[in-house]
Amino acid sequence: MKRIYGFVLGVLPFLAAVSCSRGYDGVYGDIAGRVDAPDAYESAVSDGGSGSEGGGQNGNSQAGRVTAGEWNDLDNWDFWSSLMLPVSGKGQEPQQEDYSGKADYWHFYTNNRVAVKVVDSKGNPVPGAVVSLERRGAEIWSTVSDNLGRAECWAGLFQKEENPGALQLKVDGVLRSDAPKVSGWDISQGAVYNEVVLTKVPEVKRNADIAFIVDATGSMADEIDFLKDDLLDILNKTRNENVTTSFRTAALFYRDKGDEYVTRFSDFSFDFTTTTNFISQQKADGGGDYPEAVHTALEVGMQSLSWDRNARTKLAFLLLDAPAHQDQEGVIASLQKSVKLYAEKGIKIIPIAASGVDKNTEFMLRFFAVSTGGTYVFITNDSGIGNDHIAATVGEYQVELLNSLIIRLINKYTE
Repeated sequence: MKRIYGFVLGVLPFLAAVSCSRGYDGVYGDIAGRVDAPDAYESAVSDGGSGSEGGGQNGNSQAGRVTAGEWNDLDNWDFWSSLMLPVSGKGQEPQQEDYSGKADYWHFYTNNRVAVKVVDSKGNPVPGAVVSLERRGAEIWSTVSDNLGRAECWAGLFQKEENPGALQLKVDGVLRSDAPKVSGWDISQGAVYNEVVLTKVPEVKRNADIAFIVDATGSMADEIDFLKDDLLDILNKTRNENVTTSFRTAALFYRDKGDEYVTRFSDFSFDFTTTTNFISQQKADGGGDYPEAVHTALEVGMQSLSWDRNARTKLAFLLLDAPAHQDQEGVIASLQKSVKLYAEKGIKIIPIAASGVDKNTEFMLRFFAVSTGGTYVFITNDSGIGNDHIAATVGEYQVELLNSLIIRLINKYTE
């Protein structure tokens, strides 16, 4: 598979500096308007994409052809940190793009990250451990370690704090550190992890809850068609590759206030066809203005879907092409509350950015992913399907078929 390179305005000096010390390789170029289709993509679509004959289950010839990339900001912390620093502080030209204002725009401040890895006495990752961060005796963040033993905690995530103060780290209610290491925005340092060894590991169900939260406004027709045609294939392949895991799936569709509906959903079920049949009945309509009811979708996804707190894997794929109503009263507070609750329950938000996403929306989604231990997925122009997709402000990534990428991520967080 050929590699594609995203162009990051304003960080080229940083990339040059870290290319030797932190493993960045290749040349970074602007992919907007021209991308070479990867060999694997060309081969896959010639064979019918996801393995279906002659297109998707509903006769859609686009099934198995949508392409996407993935970028994990938590695994590329120095890169993300550079984006969050003002251009003026990096010695770059004034005309170069400055993304540091996105933190103020969405009121998400990721400069005080406490990254934790929970392992057993043999060094194996421990899922299901409750990891909490306290300050002056009060809990300020709580989450659950995933199947990789990783847990992300934050000090001052929703207010700008240069110094997080004295912190304490607890795992399963036991004090583990009076001074946990904090990963700031020091691009020379990268992320630092706090390793915690447990002699008694928690019991977790080998279950996986997978939810799809989908913007169903008028511009999302191609993406909804993708789900109709590819989702059952994705879920069946995932189950076949994880035979010891019990899967439940759910779907929630949302629009905006004043549309036919704001949210409608199908709750978790062990029967995949319950979810796929619900999705097959949905269509793209409504909208009108650019922002949509993202905050309401996240609220309902938390309050109305019956997430299994003891499941080993909990993923919320958020597929959209428009931002939340950032300028409406209460929306930011709602987004912050929801993200904190998703993290507390160990639910990773994995956004999938569709055509129409602008830079404010991209960074909103990346804040969601970073805060909950997820990763950022973005649909690309390689397939030629749908409207134009902006070049993501990321480093080097691989173009994949979206259905294969979703399978890979579910496998990664389930195995």
